[in-house]
Amino acid sequence: MSEVLHMSEGCTWYGADPFYKAYHDEEWGVPEYDSRALYEKLILDGFQAGLSWITILRKRENFKVAFDYFDPEIIARYDEAKVEALMQDSGIIRNRAKILGTITGAKLFLEIEEKEAGGFSRLLWQYLDGKPLQNNRASLAEVPAETPLSQAISKDLKKRGFKFVGPTIVYAFMQAVGMVNDHVVSCPRHQEVQRLS
Repeated sequence: MSEVLHMSEGCTWYGADPFYKAYHDEEWGVPEYDSRALYEKLILDGFQAGLSWITILRKRENFKVAFDYFDPEIIARYDEAKVEALMQDSGIIRNRAKILGTITGAKLFLEIEEKEAGGFSRLLWQYLDGKPLQNNRASLAEVPAETPLSQAISKDLKKRGFKFVGPTIVYAFMQAVGMVNDHVVSCPRHQEVQRLS
């Protein structure tokens, strides 16, 4: 199940789960421009592939500890022993391909930060000229799983060597980091997030 979230009247996809509601109320859709934070979120969205977002959300603190708080300089130096240790860590999703993809992503992130003006943040936000896309979704039926924009970003990231960055994952990422505002218009957070942009 994708993190492309299910909305009916207002954003009620979090149900009665206070943990999930807090994520909706405080984080989802808030524009993020920090390169390292964007890298972290992209990696977590990659781990989500084939799973529900709440599964990752509940393990997020475990992921932070296991992956050295998503410090790309540390992750880029992970060796086979570290990969094996992560494969034994029941606090995270133990998927070798996703772990190896995280290491590859860290190396690519560092290369982008070093060689490209504006770094990883600019690489992503340039697709929107630095400003979030304000959608005015009335219902779940209007929320796509992917868009031409997420397809373009996905293609760029894949070409650079990133893993687990298909267009659906990228769109979920864009929603989460506020590149698009997909709070439905009847949700109080829709206007609040709009103001943040």
